Amino acid sequence: MPVELTRLDDCALLRLNRPAALNALSFEILDEIAAALDEVAGWKVRALIVTGAGEKAFCAGADIKELRGRSMIERKQGAQRGQAAFARLDRLPFPSVAAINGLAFGGGLELALACTFRVAVRSARLGLPEIKLGLIPGYGGTQRLPRLIGEARALDMILLGRTVTAEEAAQIGLVHRLVDGAAVEGALAYVREFSGFSLLALGLARDAVQRALDVPVHEGLKIEADLSTLAFSTADAEEGMAAFIEKRKAVFRDE
Repeated sequence: MPVELTRLDDCALLRLNRPAALNALSFEILDEIAAALDEVAGWKVRALIVTGAGEKAFCAGADIKELRGRSMIERKQGAQRGQAAFARLDRLPFPSVAAINGLAFGGGLELALACTFRVAVRSARLGLPEIKLGLIPGYGGTQRLPRLIGEARALDMILLGRTVTAEEAAQIGLVHRLVDGAAVEGALAYVREFSGFSLLALGLARDAVQRALDVPVHEGLKIEADLSTLAFSTADAEEGMAAFIEKRKAVFRDE
């Protein structure tokens, strides 16, 4: 199977399994990713880890052979197909972590950008090289990258088609954590840092931050007040405050 969905401890693991093709994204695989994300949304897990098979690549991007000989409508539909698949990551009821185990280029980096967090092995390389083909990113790269690292750095990467090392990616905020050893194990360790918190609170906080990027500050503050009020109404909030007062560890039940 080119897309594998399994359980790993209390996490779900989505693995692109085309190592001979550097886990490149065909349109069929985009559809399989979308179907896998729809399925995993109903699982009782604490997080989703996304990675690629093998040691060379997380995902080297789109299958270039599929991109030629299409009509204008088919080209736009192709971009919308990839965007819709990756947008499902935003709607998951738990965080996602891209475990970047090697090359993350083009659509592969766009997949990682759509995840909540990104961890990478030190040998990883990341980039959006579409400009070198006379193209631009089409699966969300021009929108998510500047939101993460700022307009100037995003333009530097996209307009130059520049590849960055894992170390530089961490320095500019593109990657949250560098890991030694296996990428998935590093991602699991990262998940452990938040998996004990309330999924409800994590979701509300993520929603507040993401919506803040699209509205003026005064509107964002209204959103924060609404979501903060909603958080107070959960049983997890009562448990968290009680545990603090009683000097014990909170046991959240996502309620």
